[in-house]
Amino acid sequence: QVHLVESGGGLVQPGGSLSLSCAASGNFANVFTMKWYRQAPGMERELVALIDRGGVTDYIDSVKDRFTISRDNDKNSVFLQMNSLRTEDTGVYYCNAEISLGWDFRLYEFWGQGTQVTVSS
Repeated sequence: QVHLVESGGGLVQPGGSLSLSCAASGNFANVFTMKWYRQAPGMERELVALIDRGGVTDYIDSVKDRFTISRDNDKNSVFLQMNSLRTEDTGVYYCNAEISLGWDFRLYEFWGQGTQVTVSS
C-alpha cells in the first residue's frame, strides 16, 4: 500500500509565502514524476508544477517566478515553495506521484489527501 501525505497549508496574506511538503510511504520500488495540483472552489483541478526524477521542472504560467518545486529522492518527497502569493492561489493543493510498485513495468498514479491554502487579507 502506498500513501502520499501532504503538510504545510494554511492561511497567509497576499504577498506572503507558504511551503508545502509531500512524502510517499509504503511498499514501492521507485517514485518517478511528482506533481502538485490545486483545485479552487467551483473550479476543476489544475496542474501547478511537476518535477521528474532527474529534477527537470515545469510550471503553469501563472506561478512561474513565484513558485519553486523541488524533491528529495532519498526521502521520496516533493516540496512546493510558494512566494508572492495571490488571492487566486487559494485552493486545495494535492500531491501526485507516478510510482513503480516493482512487480510489473507499469507506473501507478497516487494522490495525497490535499491541503488547504488560503490567501486572504
